[in-house]
Amino acid sequence: MAKIKMTTPIVEMDGDEMTRILWKMIKEDLLEPYIDLNTEYYDLGLEHRNETNDQVTVDSANATKKYKVAVKCATITPNAARMEEYDLKEMWKSPNGTIRAILDGTVFRAPIVVKGIEPCVKSWKKPITIARHAYGDVYKGSEMKIPGAGKVELVYTAEDGTQTRELVHEFTGAGIVQGMHNVNESIESFARSCFNYALDTKQDLWFATKDTISKKYDHTFKDIFQEIYDAEYDEKFKAAGIEYFYTLIDDAVARVMKSEGGFIWACKNYDGDVMSDMVSSAFGSLAMMTSVLVSPEGYYEYEAAHGTVQRHYYKHLKGEETSTNSVATIFAWSGALRKRGELDGNKELMEFADRLEKRGEIEPVHQIVQRIQTETFGSIAVGVCNENDTSGRGQELAKIHSVDFTFFHRIDADKINFHFCLIIILQRFKRIAVLSVQREKRNFADILFQSSGNLRVRMQNGTIQVHIRFFFT
Repeated sequence: MAKIKMTTPIVEMDGDEMTRILWKMIKEDLLEPYIDLNTEYYDLGLEHRNETNDQVTVDSANATKKYKVAVKCATITPNAARMEEYDLKEMWKSPNGTIRAILDGTVFRAPIVVKGIEPCVKSWKKPITIARHAYGDVYKGSEMKIPGAGKVELVYTAEDGTQTRELVHEFTGAGIVQGMHNVNESIESFARSCFNYALDTKQDLWFATKDTISKKYDHTFKDIFQEIYDAEYDEKFKAAGIEYFYTLIDDAVARVMKSEGGFIWACKNYDGDVMSDMVSSAFGSLAMMTSVLVSPEGYYEYEAAHGTVQRHYYKHLKGEETSTNSVATIFAWSGALRKRGELDGNKELMEFADRLEKRGEIEPVHQIVQRIQTETFGSIAVGVCNENDTSGRGQELAKIHSVDFTFFHRIDADKINFHFCLIIILQRFKRIAVLSVQREKRNFADILFQSSGNLRVRMQNGTIQVHIRFFFT
């Protein structure tokens, strides 16, 4: 089978720890057998960042400006413990923060929705995309501990030397103070990125701040969004049949909890940080969350929303078995490939990205999860045997150690490796063991089991039988 050709490179940013291991496996097993993969490679692993004084991060961001599309592996943002562990020259800044500042982009995060794994919020039927302004506020703030009584002021000194002062607080004792900022140019880019992404995805856009309390800071965000919408996007939104909606942040939270989803929720930096974790947790986990940095200049950087999975990496180094969910990293690659294909007019590459995410690959899991869920764990579903209960019926969850089940699935290996994701983000399971995989009654080798999470089997065309055991916590 001829490999799919790529005319323009994708900027590839490698990362750290367990996600670096997954990165290599995804390329070798899911991409390189089918695509003549064309990437401009940058090693953003912490050791190489340290060797280059973090110049490699800057170079990768500038390359993204050149080629428009990047895909990034999760990376370590060092703290004091990492300084010692990696013998770092200094405590390097977050690579994500550096890249966002250079690309001037907005981070859009959306859950990967799978049938059978229902959101905790029962009214949510569609994904909710969080658009996080990735500049300023508390993340670029200055802080001070106040030792005792005194006055704290904000002071603006203009280029001509004139000063404007604003009293922050008259302290009568010890306390703390924080100063933060933003710039109109970044807020304008944030607004345009959100409006453009809403048009691209044909989704309503919500935006919320606390302008009734923050009458200058938050109100400026509100005003800039409204001015840009009225001048540049009002007619486009009406033509697309979508809506821009502004409300207070507390009202937005209340509305979101009662909504069906299916919209973009634009948030200031801190709000977006918090709300993206809330949404991801409600839909499953960060391991089931896509993340894309979108610049108004048309730059796109795709990544998983989670970190480097440090605990699993340490187990991996000891030779112990791990179970790391690779779904979000796979979706980072598929998103970047699809966008590359879209920009280059490469329909074959876009179709491959669609197949990589194809819901058909995870449909058996949907059926299995539904089967187990509909039994409410009170009795074992038909076709599932409980190794501790010879009757196979009516045993309470607390007494169940594990359940086994078998299912069949037919694949077309000419299109893509058999790749279905065991997206079992049910915390009731502590681990999953693959007992056997057979094809036409013959044992089949080359099984790669990754996670609670992820099973991949490489094989020829045909029907396979998969036997899996779930262990309950």
